[in-house]
This record gives sequence, structure tokens and C-alpha cells, in this order.
Amino acid sequence: MQRVVVITGANSGIGLSTAKELIKRGDIVYCLSRHKPEDAHIRYVYCDVTNRQTIETALSTIYNTEKHIDVVVNNAGMGISGATEYEPLEDIQKIININLIGVINVCSLALKYLRQTKGCIINIGSLASVFPIPFQSLYSATKAAVLSFSLSLHNEVKPTGVKVSCVLPGDTKTNFTANREKTEIKDDPVYKDRVNNSISRMEKDEQNGMSPQKVADVVCKCIYKKRPPLVVSVGLKNKFLRGLLRIFPTRTMESILYSLYSK
Repeated sequence: MQRVVVITGANSGIGLSTAKELIKRGDIVYCLSRHKPEDAHIRYVYCDVTNRQTIETALSTIYNTEKHIDVVVNNAGMGISGATEYEPLEDIQKIININLIGVINVCSLALKYLRQTKGCIINIGSLASVFPIPFQSLYSATKAAVLSFSLSLHNEVKPTGVKVSCVLPGDTKTNFTANREKTEIKDDPVYKDRVNNSISRMEKDEQNGMSPQKVADVVCKCIYKKRPPLVVSVGLKNKFLRGLLRIFPTRTMESILYSLYSK
């Protein structure tokens, strides 16, 4: 029986690469998003992850068609950069709604289907969840929350046979960079040049980063493993960086991040 995989935001970036890889391996893949993917092999159902009714409708549509759902990949997300002091409330609410509440919405509504198949949930987090980046405080905070939520959910659903993993990509070359929203910085002597320098460095790192295919390969490994890892970084460099957290004090790591992204 073909595996049925539901991916939020599979119309671009990591989600699109993951969808293509799974289809290549013989799985049935559905994209849940507000925009239809260009790839005709990816089945599409409209969904807004901040709207529980659209999620419920999308999942029931897929279930009624396929009679089972085996995997849910929470990939939909957004980025906002800028000084926290100048972040408008509507932007704060927007990124929390999409990056965190969207993940919680999809997981909570998908569990009744995944229990039937003893399926799995893969939440796409970020290395920024453990290395909080200056001037990306909202993004880092929401991804840290996704990591914490994933670990808590794992223990909640363990007796049901549903598996939960959180994948932590580092810098990845996708259109996420171009789509990141930037909070306007006024002529502020404390922030202006530092924000511009930080964003410039960050965007350069991303455009020189790993391909989304590398992340897709890790997601697929999690899906196909009988006991997938609870948390997994993508790439040897990022695994090494996470290892440093066990060695260096928090203040040391924060000083390094300050030197790289906040001076």
C-alpha cells in the first residue's frame, strides 16, 4: 500500500524538494497551502495553517479519498528580521500564528488519522532554535517553541504508536531568503547599521548554504525509519555546532553569536 504524506507549504523550498523526493520513491503526496504547487505530480488541497477549519476540511478530504494518512510534515513557515524594539504587534502575531500555532493546529487535527496508521509527524524546525540569531528574535523564538512542542508531543502520543521528529536545518538556499519580511528600522544609531550588517551576513550565509534536497533527504530518512530520531540536525557542520552546546557555556556561545551577527 502506498504511503500517503501530507506536507504543509510543499509549493516551494524544502517542502517542494521533500514532496518531489517522496513521489520519486513511490509515495502519494499532498500539498496543503494557500498557493497551488507548479509540479502537477503533487496533489493539492487548499489550506491556511492559521485557520483550523481549512485544516480540518483538507485532512478529511484527503482521508476520504485515500482512506488513510501516514505522515504529516509541518514545513509551512515565514521569517521576519529586524530589531525587536520596532516589531509591530501585527507582525509578532503573524509569525507566531504561522510558525507555531500553525504547527500545533495541524498536529492536533491530524492525530486522529495518524493513530490509525501508527504514522509519524515531522516538524521542520531550525538551527536558530538552539542558536538564537540577533535581529531574528521572533523567528528564533517560534522555532525554539516548535522544538519544545515536538518533544512534549512525542511523549504525549508515544503510547499510541505515533512518532514525532523535529528536523533542524541550518542555512539553506531557498526563496525563504527573498520572502523574509524586514521590519523597517528608523534612523536609530543603536540598530540601523547593525541590523543591515546582520541581515546582509545572514542572507549571504543562506545563499551559500546547503540545498533543500539535503534537508529533504533527512526528512525522508526520518519517515522511513522504524524509530526516527526525536531531533536531528542536517549536515555534519550543523551537528558539530549543536555538539558545541554541550561543551561551551551559554555566555560563550552568545558572545560568538554577537560577534557574528550583532556587531
